[in-house]
Amino acid sequence: MIEAIKKLLGIKTTDYAQLMEEGAMIIDVRTVGEFLKSWKFWKPFLTVLVGGLGGYLYYHFVGCTSGQCAITSNPYTSVIGGSFLAYFIVNSPCSRGRC
Repeated sequence: MIEAIKKLLGIKTTDYAQLMEEGAMIIDVRTVGEFLKSWKFWKPFLTVLVGGLGGYLYYHFVGCTSGQCAITSNPYTSVIGGSFLAYFIVNSPCSRGRC
């Protein structure tokens, strides 16, 4: 399969340094699979998921009954707001010791 892709794209060499000098964009299929299995992918994904769940629970139990509140009167904005908040808390520079 890799040989067929090389033939389709007109790549005659596997010397990645030479390809980079020519301006070719190199996509290694194995790295996508490795990335999806790594913590670098799962940490933000789970953070956004848990933050969205927290935003919905905040809407459900605390929410704004009058409809005047911009974030908590709508479940969609609560989920999005919770997801953003969780993502920025977990990935802030202070969480990595760079305050």
